[in-house]
Amino acid sequence: MRHRESEPLSRQPWRPGLALRVIPVVLIAVIVATETLLPYGVHLGPLLTVAPAIAALYAGPRTTAAIGFLALLALLFTGRLRGGIATLNHEVQIAALVMITVFVVVFCLLRERHQRELQQVRTVSEAAQRVVLRPVPSRIGPLRVASVYVAAAAEARIGGDLYAAARTGCMTRLLIGDVRGKGLASISDAAVLLCAFREAAHRETTLSDLASHLEASVTRAVAEPGGIGAAEFFITAALVEVPDDEPVVRLLTCGHPPPLLLRGRQVQTLEVASPAPPLGMGELITAAHAMETFAFEPGDLLVLYTDGVIEARDRSGRFYPLAERLSAWSAEDPRTLVSHLHDDLLAYVGGHLPDDAAVMVIERTGEMSEVPANIGSHE
Repeated sequence: MRHRESEPLSRQPWRPGLALRVIPVVLIAVIVATETLLPYGVHLGPLLTVAPAIAALYAGPRTTAAIGFLALLALLFTGRLRGGIATLNHEVQIAALVMITVFVVVFCLLRERHQRELQQVRTVSEAAQRVVLRPVPSRIGPLRVASVYVAAAAEARIGGDLYAAARTGCMTRLLIGDVRGKGLASISDAAVLLCAFREAAHRETTLSDLASHLEASVTRAVAEPGGIGAAEFFITAALVEVPDDEPVVRLLTCGHPPPLLLRGRQVQTLEVASPAPPLGMGELITAAHAMETFAFEPGDLLVLYTDGVIEARDRSGRFYPLAERLSAWSAEDPRTLVSHLHDDLLAYVGGHLPDDAAVMVIERTGEMSEVPANIGSHE
């Protein structure tokens, strides 16, 4: 699952404490001490197999094998005290302990191999993220920005959802999008749109021109040899433009869910009257990229999101009520709101989303902060 911006990309693996490590040794000692106090007809030797089994839950193959060998020595010791180790009873106990120890050691070896492979996947995923990812800073011009991403693919840190921002003269442009599909397979498709946005956001004079440029870039990528057909591929996107000197936001959507404007506890859906089709479908559907303008005053919060948020379901099958949740919370700063929304969404679905989900929250302030011309994120 996706990290928050304040969290590191990698977490240290869990390591057992000293108390947990000595449990098998203590167990062996207790079994040996108890058996020496019992009548000759009562044998606790079979319980020694529990020691290597417990060790295998958290220890590596070497430690597990050492615990198994210690248990075998304990079994030989009690056997010698209780009438010899050449009896059929003790021979069966020894064979059982050896077989179980070998089994759990092999299990530990396979588990470590799987963990190494998983770590390699994480490393590659993080490397791909660093190549494509340009983190959106918390301050862009007169805006405060926070974002969060939750990847549906197990152990993936990047997927088909994307967002980016570009500082262009006296305005800020933002992009949020969702590639058809999810997981690592959609990285290259998302990269096409992100690269096109970063290259053209500061050059195109209007959002309509920018959307046309993005449409052309995506269409060319689809038509490349070996590419998939336009009927099978598309990217929903929303383009946002916030001028520094006007309390407005300009919006253009291409098949993407409409942003929400949060003013206090009032939530307004910013519906564009003539939304364009998703990017990549220009050859199938011809439509103009119409831009609309909405009020965006200091203190307002603009919430951009992908459909993975509003299509998330609880156990009863109800969709996540994003607008209702936002109206129930008091207006907060973007970082606090994103954190609250992230935790609430995961709690709503029981901890795992069926699709990638991304959220950006933008607040207009009265202060300026300069950042590099292009910043963006794909996760």
